[in-house]
Parts: sequence; C-alpha cells; structure tokens
Amino acid sequence: MKKHLLATALLIALPYAALAADPPREGWSGSGEAGLALASGNTKSQNLNAKLDVKFNDEQWKDDFYLLALRNKATVTTATLNTSTTPYTLTNVSRYDLTANRYEAGASAGYRLDDRSYIVGALRYEHDAFSPYTYQYVASIGYGYQFLKNAVNELSAEAGPGYKVAQPKSYYLTPVDPLTPAALFEPDSDSSLVLRGRIDYKHNFNASTSFVETFTVEAGSNNTFFQSDAGIAVKMSDKLALKAAWQMRHNSDVVVGKKTDQLLTTNLVYSF
Repeated sequence: MKKHLLATALLIALPYAALAADPPREGWSGSGEAGLALASGNTKSQNLNAKLDVKFNDEQWKDDFYLLALRNKATVTTATLNTSTTPYTLTNVSRYDLTANRYEAGASAGYRLDDRSYIVGALRYEHDAFSPYTYQYVASIGYGYQFLKNAVNELSAEAGPGYKVAQPKSYYLTPVDPLTPAALFEPDSDSSLVLRGRIDYKHNFNASTSFVETFTVEAGSNNTFFQSDAGIAVKMSDKLALKAAWQMRHNSDVVVGKKTDQLLTTNLVYSF
C-alpha cells in the first residue's frame, strides 16, 4: 500500500517538477503586431494600431523595450455657428478628420538579485493628441519579484518610486459675450513624485491559446494614471498568432475630456 501511495505521489509531483525546472528563454526575443480596419460608403473611417516589443533575458538581466502607435480617421459631424444669418444658427458640418493619434515608447532594465527578485529601472513616454494630457513621461526605479513561472502560469510584480511630468491639454475659455472670440488657455505642465506599480500575468490554456494581462499604475499627488491591457492570443503557427485585446486607460484628474478611454483591437502577431 505504501509503495502504491509513493508511486502515486511521484506521478503527481513529476509534472510540477518539470514545470518548475523549465528555464526562461535566454537572449533576444520579441513580437510585432498590427491591425488595420477600413470603411467606406455612407461613412468613411480608417484605423491602424501597431506595436513592437523586444526583450532580452539571461541569468543577470531582464530587459524590455517597446514602441506602439494608434491612429484613427473618421467622418465626424460638428455643430458650427453660422454668423451670416440673423439670428445666428447652428449648422452641422461633416469632415474627414483624425479622431485618435497616440504613440508611446518605453524601456525597462531589470538586474536579477536571485532567481525570483530583481531591481528594475523604467522609462515611459507617450504623446496623445486626444487625451486629457498631450504628453506624459515618467522615470522610475523599483523592486520586482517573479511569483510564478512555469508552463501554465507566469506572474510578476514591480513597485517603486518615480518622477513624472505631464502636460494638460490646452482648451478654449468660453467668453461671457458670445460675439467675443474664445481665448486659448494653455496650462502649465505638472510634475510630481509618483509610485509606479506593474503586474504581468500570463495563463496558457493549452499549447496554442493564452491569456495575458498587464496592469500599470502611476499614482501621484496631481493625478493617478492606470492602464489595463488584457488579451487572448491564438497561435496559427510557431510564428503567427491572432490576438484580441481590450485596453482601458484612466486619469483621475482631468481638466477637459473624459477620465477613461477604452480600446478594442484584433491584431495579427508575429513572434521572433
């Protein structure tokens, strides 16, 4: 009976031992993804989003570099004040114009202290023409820890202090007299110490399907920014995959515009 119990315990333990012994891929690796949507006819629009992510991993370093871009044009209708009539009237005017234009770059360098923990320095810059903040950049240093890394689950977290600069979007001041032209107000940039946190999680359902989630927060006295990126990828080959993703971005303090932006994408991903 004891021999059967021992054999059963060994059979149960062997897969987990194999998962724990699975070493991380060393050297350079990366992925590029892109999605394009075009519409014409009664409405006209085009959407392009792309991302390049390059990683380096060895016994001492855990580095990551990325670039991303989002651009959208569509037919938009706005109400324009017609001053050629008496009294003044509002006229709907349609035009083909930009509705999204954002690009971002970031890098992080992690120095391993042991198999699980590391010191990390990170940089991030973004420019968004349609965000409450025209640009934001942050530099931080912190501590990272790898909680899980096996064939099924990967989970890591980072936290540490940083310094952030953000430029609130310019806006027009509404005049008291409707005949007076609106004045453009350009706020000063905000700078503050922030607490940066990041959580990366990946779950492999099987050899071809996986779920990924990255949650980033930059909390400061002027504004708290967080971003959640969730996606499901299905491999078509060793190099190609289809990925459906949902992104949510939130700023706690905005002068104009909405606090929360959301984006749904379906992209083709190439891994190398």
